[in-house]
Amino acid sequence: MLVIRRKTPRSVCSENCRPGYRKSVREGQPVCCYDCVPCPEGEFSNLTDVAVCVKCPEDQWPNEEKTTCNPKLITFLSYQEPIGIVLTFIAVCFAFITIVILGIFICFQDTPIVKANNRDLSYLLLTSLICSFLCSLLFIGHPKQLICFLRQAVFGITFAISLSSLLAKTLIVVIAFNATKPGNNLRKWVGTKVPKYIVLICSLIQVFICILSLNITFPYPYYNMNAEIGKIIVECNEGPDMSFYFILGYLCILSSVSFIVAFLARKLPDTFNDAKLITFSMLVFCSVWIFFIPTHLSTKGTSAVAVEVFAILASSAGLLSCIFAPKCYIILIKPEKNSCVQLQHKDVHLKKVREFSSTSVNKSFLNEHADICGCWELISEPHTSHWYYGYAHNRPQS
Repeated sequence: MLVIRRKTPRSVCSENCRPGYRKSVREGQPVCCYDCVPCPEGEFSNLTDVAVCVKCPEDQWPNEEKTTCNPKLITFLSYQEPIGIVLTFIAVCFAFITIVILGIFICFQDTPIVKANNRDLSYLLLTSLICSFLCSLLFIGHPKQLICFLRQAVFGITFAISLSSLLAKTLIVVIAFNATKPGNNLRKWVGTKVPKYIVLICSLIQVFICILSLNITFPYPYYNMNAEIGKIIVECNEGPDMSFYFILGYLCILSSVSFIVAFLARKLPDTFNDAKLITFSMLVFCSVWIFFIPTHLSTKGTSAVAVEVFAILASSAGLLSCIFAPKCYIILIKPEKNSCVQLQHKDVHLKKVREFSSTSVNKSFLNEHADICGCWELISEPHTSHWYYGYAHNRPQS
């Protein structure tokens, strides 16, 4: 007798959905026919044939199989990451180089190239650049309450001091030359106190902006759970971006004014005129921060912090190299040029910069401000009553 064994027919037309997947009913077919689709991002399932996946808690993220939730990785721009190590190394190296340059200027403080254009401002500028390089370290490491409170303010104030020092260096030279005109009232503005007042006022404005922004929004450490998938970014919540852009905007105003004044003063005698160097340094500074804004807006998380640190280091290095590299080259490599005889332009024998009608008053004025005037003094043209502002060693022979 022949026995035929038949399989029991299945009541479904699909395989069971394993954990990590959910059922998706096929359109136009019975409910027993469905597809198994992976759970969406941020959701999981640990059962078979589930219709809906479960969303992970905000501080957790599903594993690769989407069968369970694991705590999100807490991350920040740390000193152990390659980018953090590189940025820290660059900041420390440039701070050390700036300290060395400051030591060189102190050792050679009585030479013409250091005395020219107010050496006290040069010391202040170098000190502020050291702080600028070191303030970038506040952006690296685990954000703390105090660090979040200080870092934008320190960044803004140190750069304000640097830029106002450059502005004062240029303005004081322009004022000094124009003050020698007969009957000009600018003479009372020439002296050691005026550049200090310029730096103080410009820096205090930035201090006021920083205090105002801190009063609007008090910075604090913030765990950003939505910046990157599967990660919690620890960052400083510094309130609206407008607060930062107000600080940066004021720095741009200072750099723009410095650029304009330096550009207008670029044709003054080269012996004690940093105008050309300041003009180029302001171009570098503005270029860095102009490119920074769109780059910063298009990045998130630790990348945004790294971009800001890089912009701080690049702009500080630009100021340092443009202003002080040529001077250090003359001091250390070409010391023979560090004299009143050699500092003049090689094809200029007598620059008739200003003609005077009152020699005694102008000569007294010039002697009072030797640091500003550098190697220049009043000299007379033979057989005339004219006096000029020129190099003493090029005094015309009578």
